[in-house]
Amino acid sequence: MPIRFKKKSGKYRGTRTCGAGSSKNRRGKGNKGGWGRAGIKKHRYTYATRYEPGKLGSGSHGFRRYNKRRLPTINVMDIEKQADNGSYVFYGKVLGAGVITKPVEVSAFAFTKVAKNKIVGAGGKAVLLNTPLSSLDDKKSGNSKEKVNLDKDVKKDKKNDVDVTKNKKGDNE
Repeated sequence: MPIRFKKKSGKYRGTRTCGAGSSKNRRGKGNKGGWGRAGIKKHRYTYATRYEPGKLGSGSHGFRRYNKRRLPTINVMDIEKQADNGSYVFYGKVLGAGVITKPVEVSAFAFTKVAKNKIVGAGGKAVLLNTPLSSLDDKKSGNSKEKVNLDKDVKKDKKNDVDVTKNKKGDNE
């Protein structure tokens, strides 16, 4: 149904109490509810949950580790723009968003699978840098003296001082 006449004003003109109910309401300080944030967990709780989410535990959940190591990140499309002379060094993690067309040798602490495939697919190389964080992890776990070869497990024969190597599959060479 169409509205023929628009209301002139939203104000309470012509009303005696302006929406306050009885004329006895809103008289003294007893109706104020306190100063400032008084009653924020009592009679002003709905105000807090509506206009201040997270203040009373309504918006924040879970636990966030304060000591989690977060690496800076960059996308493949940004590397292509910033790469000079076909090489780029980034001290963080490379993510796979975007397209890379020119061959670039990228050195970084970490790569996602998608980013590595895109870089290699464009004719470039993805080189892992030794992270300063991994050396800290090795010291904590007690593996700082042992060097791990990713392709082969290297064992040393104590009597003959000869390396005895095995493939991952367990085949002897």
